[in-house]
Amino acid sequence: MTVGAQLSVTDLRRATRHPVDFPVIAEHREHGDMKLHISNVSAHGFMVDDAQTLARGDRVIVRLPVVGRIEAYVIWLRDTRAGFQFERIIRFDDFMQIIDTLQPNPRLRKNR
Repeated sequence: MTVGAQLSVTDLRRATRHPVDFPVIAEHREHGDMKLHISNVSAHGFMVDDAQTLARGDRVIVRLPVVGRIEAYVIWLRDTRAGFQFERIIRFDDFMQIIDTLQPNPRLRKNR
């Protein structure tokens, strides 16, 4: 029996990413509360641009509009950026509401 998240990176890399400017406080098991800055988000995960203390495989819990607390795992790291995959996929309707909340400028939103 396998333990931990079953992450499938290659399937999800093509998901549409939406640029955002969203600071969050992430709960990390070892580091406690950490301030992170989400710079883009998709229905499958998000990217932060200030991930100095994170390592691949780290788990965090963040609070997003609409869906509330959601767990995510570090999939990749490069320089100070990190890509996270959500533990679960966010429903399309909920995701569209998140984008409407995080991207108040309609010109930045992708056509639906």
